[in-house]
Amino acid sequence: MDLKGSVAVVTGGNGGLGQRICHALAREGVNIAVMYAQSRDQAESVAGELKSKYQINAVAFACDITDGAAVEQLVGDVTNRFGRLDILINDAAYNKAIPFADLDNLTIDEWDRIIAVNLTGPMRLTKAVAPVMKARGQGRIVNIASVAGLHPVGSSIAYAVSKAGLIHLTRCMAVALAPETLVNCVAPGLIEGTRATANLRPDMIERSASGSLLKKPADKEDCADMVVAMCRTETMTGQTIVIDSGRIFH
Repeated sequence: MDLKGSVAVVTGGNGGLGQRICHALAREGVNIAVMYAQSRDQAESVAGELKSKYQINAVAFACDITDGAAVEQLVGDVTNRFGRLDILINDAAYNKAIPFADLDNLTIDEWDRIIAVNLTGPMRLTKAVAPVMKARGQGRIVNIASVAGLHPVGSSIAYAVSKAGLIHLTRCMAVALAPETLVNCVAPGLIEGTRATANLRPDMIERSASGSLLKKPADKEDCADMVVAMCRTETMTGQTIVIDSGRIFH
């Protein structure tokens, strides 16, 4: 797909990886809807930087992705503002460090919140953008999962299960939305400098990096570049690419 002049919604676009994805897409001439949940000033700062650095249009939009009406409003607001919507990047996520064996602290409330943000939220957004992309005759959706969705690791059982679900949702939506919309997924390993990493215990961060073949965290730029490739592709759909410095083999 020709990316220049297209429009992308990047959920969690003000986060550590989300910002890198916004910049990588903007370098290709993509106009960006920087979606945030709470940090309005930060999201508006990201949008301003994208506009000045790449001469594209970028706007910050607030949305609670666990609220179906808010998601529908977001899609309507973006299409009204930009006149089109071509790309959805599902990067927004929530986690909380709960050791797998500590089932007492894996409360149903925590489970519900993690699943609502990490899995049901992307499902809501995908359903909302699907008719818009179908009407345009093309679309790209990229989900940001985690190696925790492929192996029993990660900040909690709920987080791992939510990401496993997101990986399979990628496959199922690739079937549902073909041939107009291509759906793919990036599964990063440990990434430094993100809110998700900030919620992890120091020993977990050290173990994740030292346990990889390359002995270092995954690179945010590598992940962002893969997102761009998945937006540009014409013949890849339903796939999950792992970027984790050689820790989990998929």
